[in-house]
Amino acid sequence: MTGTGEVLFGVLIGYFVGTFPSADLVTRFVSRGSVDIRASGSGNPGGLNAMRVLGKKWGALVMLLDALKGALAGFAGLAVGDAAAYAAGTAAIAGHVWPAWTSFRGGRGVATAGGSFTSVFPPFFPIAAVFALGVTLIRRNPAMTVVLVCPLWIVAAIVWWASGLSNWWGPEPAAGLVAYAVLGSLIVLARFRSSVRSGSARL
Repeated sequence: MTGTGEVLFGVLIGYFVGTFPSADLVTRFVSRGSVDIRASGSGNPGGLNAMRVLGKKWGALVMLLDALKGALAGFAGLAVGDAAAYAAGTAAIAGHVWPAWTSFRGGRGVATAGGSFTSVFPPFFPIAAVFALGVTLIRRNPAMTVVLVCPLWIVAAIVWWASGLSNWWGPEPAAGLVAYAVLGSLIVLARFRSSVRSGSARL
């Protein structure tokens, strides 16, 4: 498969996997169809809002499912090639944020991005986890944590690419790693910015 074909495959499979409506399905199952996650709490179809509406264990399940989307998309792409892995990881985040099946109204992509680290940028996953935990404990502001992790993601990708560091079981560090980090960060931050503008900044 050519490089262009790999990227196209990655975009298609990643976007499709990313659109899986985890929060909607879990909420319908738990509430037996009586609760609409998009009309409850902050209105965000994501894990933290699911915790607020359904309880901690169900919110944690939504987060896990959203993270699995990013991980599975990346591994599916990696089975085809490195370029497909980078494209799939990025597209999974976009699919979660802008799913075609729900009029492009999705979640904020945080868990899906984190899940994609495990397959596309494995060494960054523990770095991001420790950093995010530290910021959250100090600031107790999930939104601030996301805003700070995104530039760290980009810097780490540049360092791994420039230094040729091992990406463990992920794709070889290349320009695609930086593109994945930059585009993934921009998608997540753009979603947060739109939430602030609409007055629904709660996660």
